[in-house]
Amino acid sequence: MAQLGNARRAVGITIEGVDLSYGDNRVLKNVSLEVPPGDLFAFLGPSGCGKTTLLRLIAGFNRADKGRVLIDGQDISALPPWKRDVGMVFQSYALWPHMTVARNVAFGLEERRVPRKEIETRVAAALEMVGLENLGHRRPSELSGGQQQRVALARTIVVEPKVLLLDEPLSNLDAKLRVEVRRELRELQQRLGITTIFVTHDQEEANTICDRVAVMDRGEIQQVGTPMELYEAPANLFVAGFLGTANIVDGKLVAVGPDVSYQTADGERIRLPGLAKVPLKGRLVFRPQSVALSEIDPLLEMNHATFQGRIVHREFLGATMRYGISFGAREILADMPFRAGDRQHVTGDKVWASVPASALLWLET
Repeated sequence: MAQLGNARRAVGITIEGVDLSYGDNRVLKNVSLEVPPGDLFAFLGPSGCGKTTLLRLIAGFNRADKGRVLIDGQDISALPPWKRDVGMVFQSYALWPHMTVARNVAFGLEERRVPRKEIETRVAAALEMVGLENLGHRRPSELSGGQQQRVALARTIVVEPKVLLLDEPLSNLDAKLRVEVRRELRELQQRLGITTIFVTHDQEEANTICDRVAVMDRGEIQQVGTPMELYEAPANLFVAGFLGTANIVDGKLVAVGPDVSYQTADGERIRLPGLAKVPLKGRLVFRPQSVALSEIDPLLEMNHATFQGRIVHREFLGATMRYGISFGAREILADMPFRAGDRQHVTGDKVWASVPASALLWLET
């Protein structure tokens, strides 16, 4: 059986100072980033942030007003899509309904005038790679959503592009199938060694399979890093709130004698640990899993921030019990490990919450 993707080395992608507008709507704003060779890289952000526009720009379906795109050091900004050596899997899959699976996969090779014998060999290899080697005779309407997605992938990788672009390829699948197919995508990408960009609004998809993530909002790159880097050290409030759940508390520093507290607008105070490095400006941010709950005042927790509140609701999440704690006019979330037999807090309980100094973030924007 012929192998795909072995003949080429992985290439990098560079985006330099890209601006793009639709009329008065500036969709991309001075976007610059580097996608390392061989990475599975995500553009992550809410609807309308510009992530699909940026992907289509790389593919050649959009043209920048300013800036350029380079693949393997070559400026491809002026090239039409069919000369960029880039493969794209669309959100809708865009399969030909009147063609068999094998003909759908062969289409790009036929357009490139590849010899018939080679087409047959490469189509067979692509279908085997995505686990559809016995379904080449079927039509798309006879396949499940997951199988159709695999056909779209096979049709793209069979032409052996330098770069693979995926525009929310899992959005049409149910939750269980999404988990299964995203693992297959990661395994396939690693086997091929092809530089891949994955567009998604789903943080779990980006975090579980991607090497690096670019978080986007309103046409701008907010931060680029590994999923763990973005989660543990977000650059701003948007990244902190978009990557996972975060408690964001607005207030100011106040001093009472030797003690320093963080006071909210409604007068509630969070006692701060003496060892904490606290800037003069910035909102206090911490993750729910960093919060520990107790029924007694943890006075001896010198390296923790502490405050008192009341349980207003709880959610059983399997391995975790999530508590909502009333703290002045806001609600603080705390995630506690669930263990069968342990006493659980109930609605109405007064509790003390403590957060390690190492888990406190201070973000300005």
